This record gives sequence, C-alpha cells and structure tokens, in this order.
Amino acid sequence: MEYKNFINGKWVGARSGEKFENRNPADWDELVGVFPKSGAAEVDEAVEAAEQAFRRWRLVPAPKRAEIIYRAGELLRKHKEEIARDMTREMGKVIQETRGDTQEGIDTAYYAAGEGRRMFGETTPAELPDKFAMSVRQPIGVCGIISPWNFPMAIPTWKIFPALVCGNTVVFKPASDTPLTGVNLVRTLAEAGLPAGVINLVHGTGSGVGNPLVQHPKVRLVSFTGSSRAGRQIAEFCGKTLKRVSLELGGKNAQIVMEDADIDLAVEGALWGAFGTTGQRCTATSRIVLHEKIREEFLASLVARVKKLRLGNGLDPNVDVGPLINEGQREQIQSYVEIGLKEGAKLMTGGKPCEQGDCKKGWFYEPTVFAEVEQNMRIAQEEIFGPVVSVITARDFTDAISILNNSSYGLSSSIYTNDVRRALVAIRDIEAGITYVNGPTIGAEVHLPFGGVKDTGNGHRESGTAVLDVFSEWKSVYIDYSGKLQKAQIDDVRVE
Repeated sequence: MEYKNFINGKWVGARSGEKFENRNPADWDELVGVFPKSGAAEVDEAVEAAEQAFRRWRLVPAPKRAEIIYRAGELLRKHKEEIARDMTREMGKVIQETRGDTQEGIDTAYYAAGEGRRMFGETTPAELPDKFAMSVRQPIGVCGIISPWNFPMAIPTWKIFPALVCGNTVVFKPASDTPLTGVNLVRTLAEAGLPAGVINLVHGTGSGVGNPLVQHPKVRLVSFTGSSRAGRQIAEFCGKTLKRVSLELGGKNAQIVMEDADIDLAVEGALWGAFGTTGQRCTATSRIVLHEKIREEFLASLVARVKKLRLGNGLDPNVDVGPLINEGQREQIQSYVEIGLKEGAKLMTGGKPCEQGDCKKGWFYEPTVFAEVEQNMRIAQEEIFGPVVSVITARDFTDAISILNNSSYGLSSSIYTNDVRRALVAIRDIEAGITYVNGPTIGAEVHLPFGGVKDTGNGHRESGTAVLDVFSEWKSVYIDYSGKLQKAQIDDVRVE
C-alpha cells in the first residue's frame, strides 16, 4: 500500500512526489508500504496547521481533551493485534513484544486521560492579608515530536498523549524505519475525534524532516528520543534559540549479580534484558557484572541458554529473537564484535550474522556473549544497540557498584541479591534514572518517571506525572482583594 502524511486533518502526499520504501527486516523481499519522502515544505504546512489549531485546542477544557485520548486508548485496544502484526512486519521484534509495545500505548492513553481531571497546581497562603496565591499549568504551543523505531507505538504515545492533554498541538515525525505504526497511531487519534490540525504526521528522513522541524521558529518545544549524538545536535540548536527541549538518549545498562542471588532467576533476567528486542533498547542489559564467586556457574548457565535462543521472523510464535532493524545496524554490531576481539575479550557464543534457514533474507545476528571483559574496553563503554552482552567480574559489592557507575550513561540498572541492605545501598548509590532489584534492566511501567542521568538525557522525564513538566508551563497567580496596594517583602504586616 501507499501511505501519506496527515496534515490539518487530511491525508496528503509530498509536494515533490518523492517516496521511500518500508521493508520487512526479517524478509527484505517483503514490501510493507510506500511513504512520502517529505521535506521543509510539508513541515511548514504541518506547523502552520498546528499553530492555527492551538488557538482553539488550548481553550477546550482539559477533561474534554482527555476524553478523546481515552477513546484513542479504547481504539488501540480494539485493534491491538493488527497494530502489533504491522509493527513486527516493519521493525522485526517478536509478536509478543509488539503486543506489549501496543499495550504500553493503551496504558499511556488511560493514564494520560486521567490527568485531564488532575494536572494539579498548588494553592498556598499568601504572605499579605486579603491576598490569594496559587499556581496552574498552561500549554506551551506547537510541539515537535521525533520518535525512534524500536518502540514505535509506546514512545510516541509517551510524548503525544500528555502533550495533547496539556493543550498543546503536535507535529509528529516517526522514524523512517517504522512509518506504518505512526500512521496507525495518527489514524486512531483522528478516529477518536481529535480536531483537524491538532495532530499532524510528516514522513521522511532526519535531515529532510527532523532538522526543519527542530529549527522551525513556530515550534515551541522539541521532544526527541534517539542517539546521544543526535541529541547533542538538537540541544545545541534549541539552546541557541531558547526553545524547550526534552531528550531521552542512550544507555549502557548493567545488571549486577551478587553471590547470594538466585542464579536461575538472574540468568532469566539477563536473557530477557540483553536479547529482548534483539538488544535494540536504550534500557537493554549491555553489561553483566558478576561477583567472582558465582562467575563460572552463572556464565555457564547463561551461555547454554543463549545457544538455545531461536532466531527468525517475529510473527512465528516459536521465535525468541527477531532481526536487527536494517543492514547498517547489522554492520555496526559486527564492527563492535571485531573491536571486542581485538581488545582481548573472550567470545563465548555468537559473534557473526545468521544467514541460514529462516534468517537468510533478513538482517539477523547471533546473540553474542563476551567474557573476560575489562570495564574500560570499548565494548563495555559504548552503546552497541544490538544482541551483544559483556560479562565483567567484580571482587565484591563495592567493586560491582563502581563498575556499574563507570559509564557516561545512566539510564537503567539492576541488582540481583537477597540481602536487603545491599539492595537499599544499591538504590542509593547507583547512578541511574531507573534501578531494578531482582529484575532485569527492562520493563518500565507508564505511571513512573522514565529517563536517566549523565549522557542519557537532559534531565527531563517521560511517563508518570513528571512528563507534565515537559509539556506545560507553570503560571503563578496572585489575587489581591484588599482594595489597596500591597508590596510583597516591603510592607510590614503587624501581628496584634
């Protein structure tokens, strides 16, 4: 099928007539769809539509805005299976995971809808008599939303649903690897009753659409999830123009396993954390830090389990690991495996593309485990974003925390232990936005803040109530009903 942009309530193509193909990474012969290769002209149209719609949308009561988001959640639930199957076809992860991705969008819709009747401000005593003080949230304006391909439903809904409930309008650029899921989301919002211009969808590349969207003077806020390199470029531009920007970037997440841990449980967690979504998650377990006393036992069990993982088309319910998103990503994974070997790490399993049987037409790579990794090796420091995990040995608990924190990133973290004291110290001392105890580094829930520290972002959070601070402005309100001029911090109020 041929798909289009969605601008001001209408499905339209690119003025240039240029198009790009969307193909199945598990079977490159399968054409999923053809999409418009848009540019600055389409961005201008979409931003203008969003700006005009903002004048009306911001005046719609927040509970009424939220009712539309709730209806969108109901529609996502109704069409969950077909959305999930489309997602697997265009980005590869197994069907159980794309169902989960869609469910996260549903959960976000319900949660964001609830905020339409909350979005609490504060009332507080004024310091002067006959004076009332409070704070309220107000919308910002046109929001540019740029989302990645690895969670093509969940992450856009994290951004778009709260942005809309807060009273903003949106221009949405989905990843060019997953444009169909973007279409499915925007169709759902339109069907739910969102007025024309409130949500706009523009397909294209980062340079063709992303850059003009970030740089557009009428875009008041940019929310971006992607690489730290791209995030720095966006932050640099937004800093020059004082444009609000929210960045959720990379990770190099570690799972600590202490000598008192349930080893079988920790291995299960490592398998899911390292190879779920074929390792293509910002929260993926990229490092496993093992106490030296259980290193051999854990490593032997992990390698044996990894060798049994089944690769193939994610629509097959018997498949454990799908393909990488594209050929370039597979080449990057191979380059990091070669780097690890040159650095002296020991390859325990995997380490090469899979091109046999069900994998011969896709971008598959064998799940890979490196042992004898030193914490300062490149494979232990740089985000690989694929099915490669590095095993590092720690002398004790203190050493394990130090190794985990030895990273420029700080998104997710995990510790397996049955010692409550160690668990609480880890929660206190780990430098990360998320810490799991006796669970893997993946599996965030939508009612808690999501984001990280250091190079993982610029301090904002998605999900939970924290996301409201991204998509709304605080206004402080003072109402003086004394009938006279009162001067705060100057008038001396006597207490008799």
